[in-house]
Amino acid sequence: MSDSSNNDMLGALYPFMDSGAGQKPENRDKSAELLDSIRLKTAESIAVKEQFFTDNATLLASIAEAIASSYRSGGRLITAGNGGSSCDAAHLALEFMHPVTAGRPALPAINLSQDNAMLTAVANDVGFEHVLPRQLLALAKPEDVLVVFSTSGNSANITSACVKAKALGMTVVAFSGGDGGELVGHSAVDHCLIVATDSVHRIQECHLVSYHILWDLVHTLLADDRGWIGEHGR
Repeated sequence: MSDSSNNDMLGALYPFMDSGAGQKPENRDKSAELLDSIRLKTAESIAVKEQFFTDNATLLASIAEAIASSYRSGGRLITAGNGGSSCDAAHLALEFMHPVTAGRPALPAINLSQDNAMLTAVANDVGFEHVLPRQLLALAKPEDVLVVFSTSGNSANITSACVKAKALGMTVVAFSGGDGGELVGHSAVDHCLIVATDSVHRIQECHLVSYHILWDLVHTLLADDRGWIGEHGR
């Protein structure tokens, strides 16, 4: 690829780098350009979050109520995602299993994206879209809540997990982005949080803040239920 093509590609990805167009590379203040990039990306991140939480605060509270209700009924949180979203699934499960705030009890959570042997066995034998449903069939019960992450909302294995979870009587929560993809309005999804941007980075940033808030809300709701507290030794 020519230098010109490389420059065109970089210019499309990083518009701020065009501020020094026409200058020789050795004469450009790259430190200033990097600082401009930080300011632009930070401003964009804050703006996307503000809009997302303005639009979804009530829905986030409803999801917290659903998860708290699941725990009161003896249910568990089950999470899943692909790629970077599998890291969000793992992070969310960890928050509940190993709370970082003193005085809050550990709560049962399962991350379906963590078992490499299971993932590769099912994917190899019957297909990747069956990896999550097979685990749900073996592990899940109606009292559980499934939380899935997909920045596009169009991951076939995530959609099939939602369908299986709903067939098992579970509550299904989806974190998505863009226009929500197949997950928005899907009959198997009870609650869908959509970050309305095409930037995967901004979507995942909103997802992260959302489930940190969700974790706190669930514990707050459970703390208000004195019968549940006594039963769990708090």
